[in-house]
Amino acid sequence: MMEIIREQLIYFWYYFDIQIRQIFIYWIIGIVITVLFQMYVPQDAFVSLFSNRGFGVLMAATLGVPVYVCGGGTIPLLQEWLHRGMSMGAGTAFMVTGPATKITNLGALKIVLGIKHFVYYLIYVILFALLSGLFIDLVGITV
Repeated sequence: MMEIIREQLIYFWYYFDIQIRQIFIYWIIGIVITVLFQMYVPQDAFVSLFSNRGFGVLMAATLGVPVYVCGGGTIPLLQEWLHRGMSMGAGTAFMVTGPATKITNLGALKIVLGIKHFVYYLIYVILFALLSGLFIDLVGITV
């Protein structure tokens, strides 16, 4: 039993060591980008880009990669964008790419998967986000 606990403690130490040494700076950069984005980009101008159903889904999927930091801060922001006119498909694409490409997740996945499978993962996530967003807009789901 003690050996299992010891192994788990080593695993947690290794995981958090990687988080702090390799990923922490990118997490800070993501927070800074999000704060600057919220402070200096007018929401009405931003949302007007995302009301276009096809182009808006592509923009939201692309923007979900650098802007998404955590669900706790992103969900209220996304809710405001949806109420101001962002299409539900664009919101879906944003929320698919965001958590799947969060800096902490990407750092861990790159280590585990290797570069070739990591690139496949990114391609799959972006394609799935685009197809999901376009499907939601095609079906006509609204807020």
